[in-house]
Amino acid sequence: MGGCYSVLCSYDFNFLTRKICLFLIMPETKLKEKGKENIDESSVNHFGREWSRFRQDKYQKDLEGLAENYFKIFPWDILSCNSVGFDMGCGSGRWAIYVSSKVKKLICIDPSEEAIKVAQKNLKNKKNCSLVVGSANSNNLKDNSMDFGYSLGVLHHLPDTLSALENCSRKLKKGAPFLIYLYYRFDNRGFVFRLIWRLSDFMRLIIRLLPFPIKRSVTDLLALLIYLPLARISLLLEKLGIKPNFIPLSFYKNLPFYAMRTDSLDRFGTPMEHRFTKQEIKDMMEKADLSKVTFMDEEPYWVCVGYKN
Repeated sequence: MGGCYSVLCSYDFNFLTRKICLFLIMPETKLKEKGKENIDESSVNHFGREWSRFRQDKYQKDLEGLAENYFKIFPWDILSCNSVGFDMGCGSGRWAIYVSSKVKKLICIDPSEEAIKVAQKNLKNKKNCSLVVGSANSNNLKDNSMDFGYSLGVLHHLPDTLSALENCSRKLKKGAPFLIYLYYRFDNRGFVFRLIWRLSDFMRLIIRLLPFPIKRSVTDLLALLIYLPLARISLLLEKLGIKPNFIPLSFYKNLPFYAMRTDSLDRFGTPMEHRFTKQEIKDMMEKADLSKVTFMDEEPYWVCVGYKN
């Protein structure tokens, strides 16, 4: 048993995933990519349809609490009422609703025209938000012009995450903060957690290929049968005085089912996905000319902030 454990821990699961995808399903390399813009067209199309389906306009109160959690380590105190910044990969505009009330102007950028249309509706009362179709590598922002920036849950869906991060950093003024959330590789979790994720990733490799209506139905079912029970068990344990952090998906314990359905589609339906360790993210931030990198040591992992040199 000990020998099997060691082999499983040391095995390159990423290599295995690609091989299975190559021989059993389809090559991930066949996903259409626009090299210059550093986007995966399949993922852009997926998110356009996802945000058209889940517009995020039905639970604004819950979104505000979720946004406060993501921005817990963001240095609002160093910004002024005249600050101008950007939301890279704004999607439905769900984070922009929260941020725009704290700054003078927010530029929301997304490569999906469908997503931008949804964001326009959600942000119709936010006169200080401008929406632009673009990407991290191809946009209309001037270098060294922004007082702040953020990108939550986006850059890990791009072919080259580091290149996107470097381009975001170039837009910032010296000393400007940049907040990022990237999927983690369970580097702070035990073997069982990592194994469960690997098994779920094999499911993603299949589900991501389904036609969108079927994909949506499958991920809704996963939200009902997996996300919801684990979330509510976690909530019960918390009320009993037991920290539920050891339970997968405990992060959703206080979130509505709508959020679970959204993230289930996000997690299992997205064509392209990368995951990083805490150290790998720190290294990328520093390569992107961002220093004083600080991580939030609670879910969601990993959220961190760095400052332009």
